[in-house]
Amino acid sequence: MRISEHWLFKLGVVILVAYAMGFVLFALTLPTAPEMLPKADGIVALTGGGARLDAADMLLEKGAAGRLLISGVNPGTTKAELKAIAHGGHRFDCCADLGFRAEDTHGNADEATNWVHRHGFASIIVVTANYHMRRSLNEFSADMPGVRLIAYPVSPDGIDLTRWWDDPRAVRLLHAEYAKYLASFIITRIAHAKAGTA
Repeated sequence: MRISEHWLFKLGVVILVAYAMGFVLFALTLPTAPEMLPKADGIVALTGGGARLDAADMLLEKGAAGRLLISGVNPGTTKAELKAIAHGGHRFDCCADLGFRAEDTHGNADEATNWVHRHGFASIIVVTANYHMRRSLNEFSADMPGVRLIAYPVSPDGIDLTRWWDDPRAVRLLHAEYAKYLASFIITRIAHAKAGTA
């Protein structure tokens, strides 16, 4: 084995070990919801499970913020149908907005940014699954750097991530999200660097 191939092999091993360690750290340190009721100008819930909508509506009803955006809603879903899914309270009719354009996390961030700027909000509570929160905050902060983001993660429906190493489905879910998070992190940093040099 030539020296160059030897060093390439060692570099590959180092990258693989670093990737694996990063994944384990990612999985073991999933964010949790704050114990105290957070306060902000608005709430943004990313669709993808009933627990997210339930939590977002609870925050709206308890006065954590004055307005709620549910981003990534299926265009065929009505507000009445979504209210039933979210177990919406009396404030849902007046103070919940639906966003139909987002198809992924980047789209959620773009949709939320337009909504935040339209209302002049300086802070928002972001509601999504705990495994999805880091990527969401990365995308949101890249699109609206001057807005304070408060994470309100929820446990996903139908899967227990507390002992993820015992469940192949949980490992697959977390690994897929970890890879997407790394890609999002790299892409947003490159875009930020290009914007800084423009």
